[in-house]
Amino acid sequence: MLLGVNIDHIAVLREARKINDPNPLDALGVCKLAGADQITIHLREDRRHINDSDATNIINLSQLPVNLECSINDEIIDIVCDLKPHRATLVPENRAEVTTEGGLDLQNNFKQIKKTVKRLKENGIEVSLFIDATEEMINLSKELNVQWIEIHTGLYANLYAMLYSGLNKTPHSIKELDLSRYELSLELKKSLKSIKKYSKLADKLGLKVAAGHGLNYQNIEPIKNIKNIKELNIGQSIIARSVFTGLEKAILDIKELIK
Repeated sequence: MLLGVNIDHIAVLREARKINDPNPLDALGVCKLAGADQITIHLREDRRHINDSDATNIINLSQLPVNLECSINDEIIDIVCDLKPHRATLVPENRAEVTTEGGLDLQNNFKQIKKTVKRLKENGIEVSLFIDATEEMINLSKELNVQWIEIHTGLYANLYAMLYSGLNKTPHSIKELDLSRYELSLELKKSLKSIKKYSKLADKLGLKVAAGHGLNYQNIEPIKNIKNIKELNIGQSIIARSVFTGLEKAILDIKELIK
């Protein structure tokens, strides 16, 4: 299984103090040596972490393919077309969110996404859509003629955390998931079943399947055992562990779990 290491959170640490350190660019060699298959970054409209300079330098200097996550905003797509990363993953954005929550609404944004996909492909950029695991989203992805989809695993990860990590007893609890342990267990099984089912459907339709969002060292095994998923994109948990173990060890640890 391929591993994309998302290095956004190195930039988050930098932006916390508005200084020049740590520099996400310094992670490129470490990721390559540790066996990462891809560098993933997200150039958000508000530039809250990765900025234009970061994106330019990373894409120009990385020895690994770069997967650039971005919204369908025309100004952002202009930048992506100029930078020409190996892949662009189209994601939804909400300025008020802490991180990307939920997949793209392909139905209500179909025309805009179709135009965006066409532009990206004309510029030689592979395209992926970050979507929820539903039959409708898979079929619309196929209709949009993209090469990849990335299944949003955020609900699965949140359910797992609430059930096994005591998250429901902390200030970080998720009100919508304020359920009994039995109910959480049922919802977790339901979420995992959907990811399996629709990853299989996507694979059958000829779409390459990635997964990501909220995946970590504790919850990754059920996801990595889904044979139709070929790639995982993981960021925050790797960077968080690297604070204590170093980045190379953090990547090696996750590689060991997904092999």
